[in-house]
Amino acid sequence: MKVLDRIAVAQQGIASLSPLRTSQIAVLIPCYDEERAIGSVVARFRAALPDARIYVYDNNSRDRTAALAHAAGAVVRHERLQGKGNVVARMFADIDADVYVLVDGDDTYCAAAAADLIAHLLEHRLDLVNGLRVGAHQRRGHRLGNTLFNRIVGRVFGSRFDDMLSGYKVLSRRFVKSFPALANGFEIETELTVHALRLRMPVAELPTDYGSRPTGSLSKLHTIRDGVRILRAIALLIKGERPLAFFSVVFAVLAASSLALATPVAVTFFESGLVPRLPTAVLAASVMLLAFLSLACGFVLDTVTRGRIEMKRLHYLSLPAPGETGTR
Repeated sequence: MKVLDRIAVAQQGIASLSPLRTSQIAVLIPCYDEERAIGSVVARFRAALPDARIYVYDNNSRDRTAALAHAAGAVVRHERLQGKGNVVARMFADIDADVYVLVDGDDTYCAAAAADLIAHLLEHRLDLVNGLRVGAHQRRGHRLGNTLFNRIVGRVFGSRFDDMLSGYKVLSRRFVKSFPALANGFEIETELTVHALRLRMPVAELPTDYGSRPTGSLSKLHTIRDGVRILRAIALLIKGERPLAFFSVVFAVLAASSLALATPVAVTFFESGLVPRLPTAVLAASVMLLAFLSLACGFVLDTVTRGRIEMKRLHYLSLPAPGETGTR
């Protein structure tokens, strides 16, 4: 189907949504010091989605981001807790819509692709359409980190995305209103991805052009610092969402350490019948005990987590799917 036809389908789907809301499509733009880009971003999305309401949430900017966003026609609000995750949590709590377009305010994402992404979400009744960045403007360190993190998350939770750290996403209402939003910073994209994967939501990923920042605009993402934070967030999500797998790894490490400590003690005992290194023997036994305690914790927490996920999925299923009418 051609892009124009898909846009027409999207508009028909949007028109069929509940008329009780004044804003069926909401464009959400978290911003911090983006005065060189935000005016262009708002203008492009107003042109691409003329019926959408555009929200810019300023996150303690030290420049004219808020003023320029307001002048461009956006609804400007403020979030004082620093960090993209905090801004997204506030947006999801404040704004009620049927379709949400989440995009960074740095003017690197193609606004013209928004209608196509929305059309795909409505046509296929999806909860998340991820914008796969296509272009050579991503820094090498960011590309390597993105590839590594995608592989880790794909291995643990299921491989359904190639660019989970993309800042361009189209979301359904039932995704947004079932999302707990616990992350503080740039790790929010990882949390969004894992939420979709754990609840087995219908998702898709479509390529979209990715450009360079405007001259004078600086990235707020620090490769090493934020990479470590994202890796830590992945580890915490694995512990929280897949505790048996996490604590099984802990069990394996502790058990291997215990066996390494116990082996020379056992060899000496079988040769001489003596245990001259009693502290080492006690340490080996203690470490093995900790290993089995970790494994027991994994089994217990896995049962608890399964019940929590069941409750989350029931809440998710209680919300209307994209395009449904008469159910709110």
